[in-house]
Amino acid sequence: MIRRRHIFQLLAMAGFASRASAETTVEYGIAGADALHSAAYVASRHDLFAKHDLKVTLLNSQSGPRSKQMLAAGQLLAATSGCNDSLALSMAGKASVLVFGFDRRIGFANLLVHKDSFDSGRIRKVSDLAGQMIAVTQPQSATWLMAVFLADKAGVKDSVQIRGLGDFSTMLGALKSKQVAATIATIGMVDAAVAEGWAVPIFQATSDTEWNATFGGDVPGVGVYVLADSIARRRADVQALVDGLVAGQDFLNVSTPEQIAAVVREEFLSSYSEAAVVSSIRTYQTSLWSRDNLITPESYQRLVGGVMLGRQITAEDAAQLPYEKMVDMSFVTAARGGSK
Repeated sequence: MIRRRHIFQLLAMAGFASRASAETTVEYGIAGADALHSAAYVASRHDLFAKHDLKVTLLNSQSGPRSKQMLAAGQLLAATSGCNDSLALSMAGKASVLVFGFDRRIGFANLLVHKDSFDSGRIRKVSDLAGQMIAVTQPQSATWLMAVFLADKAGVKDSVQIRGLGDFSTMLGALKSKQVAATIATIGMVDAAVAEGWAVPIFQATSDTEWNATFGGDVPGVGVYVLADSIARRRADVQALVDGLVAGQDFLNVSTPEQIAAVVREEFLSSYSEAAVVSSIRTYQTSLWSRDNLITPESYQRLVGGVMLGRQITAEDAAQLPYEKMVDMSFVTAARGGSK
């Protein structure tokens, strides 16, 4: 068992000692509880934002659409959900900018089906979902986009039904009770359902062969985005937030899955077993997390031109979403010792 004292020693050695209360308080919304967001959980759990005079309250904003609404309404300084949500918010007239990337592949680009359906041979590949129902969080969310994209690539986009159920736990419950034939799933959802023995993945983001054949390379899945107005008026707060997140990522880069789980599970992922959390973290650490938190022009173009185009946006929309306008990696660069 990893002792709590040892965790604090690791954080201290990495320069992550806790600070006293910070001067500015902000709220930061994260869509759904998942180990994918561990950089933010570590930063919150050990007051890494306070080192930069910022007190951050983490909120579970549940879904991409709700995160966008809260950010647009000024209830949040920043939001985390699918990177496509930031672009959709800008297209809706509220300019937002991606300032931090969590992953290099879309960690929720997984399709789970019930083991009964798989074992019977009824559903063994994505194309078998023709005429069936797939669960997502909400229409137009990042999980919705993944369902549309994967169905489209399999040639069944026009025949599947996509059902918004609100959150990850409800989606998993609907699949377990066979109310839906499949669900878009995070790594945590896959690990938990497979460990319980009642579900099987038919598409996995962790499979290099499946991923490259379908997506063609790295694609940013989840990011942190803020209003463009916040960059103009509250740049120091945005920088402090990113500084804390980068410090959290640095801890992930040098720690074992067991050490990370000991920090994040109790407060943020208690609905999952310890074994499931450790397994998810190991998968993220090996295959999906971005170690440098940068969203590159090439990966961004795969998202816009490869995934969203023709499904969530038109070519005319895409022309209004250039990387230089929609992504600002200067905050990550500064946090890692570059120019402020």
